Amino acid sequence: MSNRAEMLKRISDESQRHYAAYTLFNQAMADRLGLHPTDLQCVALLDLEQGPISTGEIARLAGLTPGSATRLVDRLDKAGLVVRHADPADRRRALVALTPEARARIGSAWDVPGRAFVEMLDHYDDDALALIADYLERAASVGRAQAQRLTTSA
Repeated sequence: MSNRAEMLKRISDESQRHYAAYTLFNQAMADRLGLHPTDLQCVALLDLEQGPISTGEIARLAGLTPGSATRLVDRLDKAGLVVRHADPADRRRALVALTPEARARIGSAWDVPGRAFVEMLDHYDDDALALIADYLERAASVGRAQAQRLTTSA
């Protein structure tokens, strides 16, 4: 087996291990916060957004049906984690944003894990960090596309 083939196999194997470890971490974090893992993922995605987004956009980002996304937002609203705002461009549509309390609660829960991840990344120089960021962005895009393919080609 060539060096490249061996490296590609290692990357594939480590990607699977990374996904399994992240799934365990996400479940543990969700349990710690008293949330369902899907709800935590939604909260994390909302935290990345610059402003409020529609429930339809939440559905797209989280890979949910519109109805599931609406129920998820209802749960998060009831838990005091999100607020709905009328869309200034279309009053019939609501936009969803995290509450300041939710940002603080999630931020506090991420304090220790976040430091651990930063500590791990401190071992890499700036060029390696740029490569890691590029890989993660591309891998996420491939993952979303393959999830879409799998859910629409049934």
